[in-house]
Amino acid sequence: MVLDYLGNVTYLNKTTAMTQRLAYVDDDNGHAIIRVDNTTNIPSAPVVNRPSVRITSQDAYGAGDLVIIDVAHVPTGCSVWPSFWTLGVGKEWPHAGEIDIIEGINLQTSNQMAMHSDPGCMQAPQPGQTGLTLNTDCGSADGRGCIVGETKHNSFGAGFNKAGGGVFATQLDVSGVYIWFWGRADIPEQITTATSTSNINVTAFGLPSAAYPVSGCNYTQFFGPQQLVILTTLCGVWAGVPNTYAQTCPGTCISNVIGSGSPAYDEAYWDIAYIRTYFAQDQASLSSSSSSPSAAAAAMSATGNTSPTSASEASSASIASTAPTTENSTGTQGNGALRVGKTLLLQGLLTIISVFSLLTGLF
Repeated sequence: MVLDYLGNVTYLNKTTAMTQRLAYVDDDNGHAIIRVDNTTNIPSAPVVNRPSVRITSQDAYGAGDLVIIDVAHVPTGCSVWPSFWTLGVGKEWPHAGEIDIIEGINLQTSNQMAMHSDPGCMQAPQPGQTGLTLNTDCGSADGRGCIVGETKHNSFGAGFNKAGGGVFATQLDVSGVYIWFWGRADIPEQITTATSTSNINVTAFGLPSAAYPVSGCNYTQFFGPQQLVILTTLCGVWAGVPNTYAQTCPGTCISNVIGSGSPAYDEAYWDIAYIRTYFAQDQASLSSSSSSPSAAAAAMSATGNTSPTSASEASSASIASTAPTTENSTGTQGNGALRVGKTLLLQGLLTIISVFSLLTGLF
């Protein structure tokens, strides 16, 4: 059997994923469920793939934007490789950058954050973060990127799920990129009580889990507008590497893909309460149809719209926000009034139709 580089999965289109109940909204709580197939019997063959789902936002986001995701359950299990990340548009990877917000493999218990870019982007020394830096070169030839491991408890895997999940926030700014994580019991009140007219003050978030200040990497130079991506793959170049797989799981990675899929993938699902995006008062989220990052950036700076641009967007609100201020981070910290941009998955307010009008399934 062959381990595919990107994973032993077949990503379904929107209609098929919804029909097979691999992507749907829970009627009881309004959460989005995105899962790996655990009912199809996959026979042994030279190449085996199990149905899964990859979803990419239609909009792209840039400097001045904030993304918050509330996750109740992350996919977990041997061979499982889930991720919530951003992908730069308009250029081949990694020329417009990539930011990994939630990522882990197999029975891993801690989240791993990273950025990927062209050579020349580094994580600065003493960036001002609570996480542990594992690699500083975002443009490393081996493709690992500049990696930060989460040090807070229950940030990924079964422990995260048992604790009720948590919230991740990512700020893209001219001063750098900052990622925060809070377990369910520690989520800031301004997030738990937020409405479409609430103020969000990022300076109240405290030190981020991962920080990539401009002193090490000029965000606007190395990163173009970023689309949001959420997926779960199986095995692949990370989870399926034999020595890596053996650290937490028995047997071989591909043996999980073969067979009925249960119980191997019973816990391989996302349960998402919402994804909320915020952007600067003098900026707007960028359409993924932009021909290039530079063109998209021009449209962004030229737009001063303070009202929702479509009926599916959340109500407009002024959001006061700055990049995090820390003793060790360097460079000019960003300032700007941020407002609610779009609620992609919001408990009790969106149906399956409107969810997938905002998020586009690929392959």
